[in-house]
Parts: sequence; C-alpha cells; structure tokens
Amino acid sequence: MKTLALIFTLLIYSSSCMSKDLQKATLGGGCFWCTEAIYLELKGVVEVKPGYSGGHVKNPTYKQVCEGTTGHAEVVQITFDPEVVSFSEILEVFFMTHDPTTLNRQGNDVGPQYRSAIFYHNEEQKEVAERVINLFEKEEVYSRPIVTEVTGFEKFYITEDYHINYYARNKTQGYCQFVVAPKLEKFKKIFKDQLKK
Repeated sequence: MKTLALIFTLLIYSSSCMSKDLQKATLGGGCFWCTEAIYLELKGVVEVKPGYSGGHVKNPTYKQVCEGTTGHAEVVQITFDPEVVSFSEILEVFFMTHDPTTLNRQGNDVGPQYRSAIFYHNEEQKEVAERVINLFEKEEVYSRPIVTEVTGFEKFYITEDYHINYYARNKTQGYCQFVVAPKLEKFKKIFKDQLKK
C-alpha cells in the first residue's frame, strides 16, 4: 500500500466546523473484534461499542448476523472528541487497518456482515467519507477499487456482552492471536504518534 503524503493530506479534511461536543462514528471493517481493539487505542476516542448496523432485523443476535441474512454489518460505534481526533483521522485509521477493496469479505471472514461500510451520522460525515475515499483512490493506495459502502446511519444494536472488549479478554484465543493481534500491531506501527498514553 502506498501511504506517502496521506497522513498530512487527510488533515485538510478535518472536521473543523463540526460541534465541539463528543461525536459518533459507525464503521464496519470486518469482524468487530479487530476494529474495537484498534479504536480503543486511538487518542481522542472515548468509547467503542461493537454491534450491528445497516440491516432490517430488529435486535439481531450474533448468530443471526453471522448467518448473513439480516442485512446487518458487524460494526463499531465510536464516541470521539473532535478536538483531539477528527472524523477524517478516524477514517484514515479505518482505511489503513482493513481491506476496503473486497466485497463482503475480510480475509477468511466471508459474508455481507463483514462488508466495509461507513454509516454517516450527518451530511458532513458523508462528504468527508467521500473525499477520503476519492483521495485514497487518487493516491492509488490500493491496487483495486474501494468498495466501501457509504450509507446514512439509521440504527445501532449493541452486541451481546461477551463480545465487548473481546480481544483484551481473549488474547490467547486463536483468532485473536492470528488475526486481531497482527492488525493491532500494524495500527500501532503506522499510527504510533496517535496512540493513547
């Protein structure tokens, strides 16, 4: 992946005119165990909740979502302080820590529940998402087109308790060792200046 100039260029798209209050971002980047572990380490992030968005079934269970028939994506809902981290920086982490070029798939996780998705909470988030995607494509960060869904946020359903803070509680589990840990290490290497102390 080509990352030259992206970190500084993306800052142009910082959400400077958004409210100074805490804000939310809802993102699907494959399995929520990975995305939750990553965003918990990012400076300016106050809270990360794993769950489901984008589907037609109310209060879905993990089992239902895993069947791929509810329309939901596994997502994280991030509460962040825009005075510390901008929405564009949240998206920079998002695009650099999963593959946004594979439709309904992240590695061995296959199905619409693992799709790459941004559920924007307002028009400004939509515009920032579109600009960031255009920038990544213009810079040819990936060799294939980005297929990330950009859709208006409607509803978030938090997942069952045993999925919350999953990586921290299950570091010796196989998926955590071979999938989550490498993604987390990649994130820490690329974004070392943006980590919580």
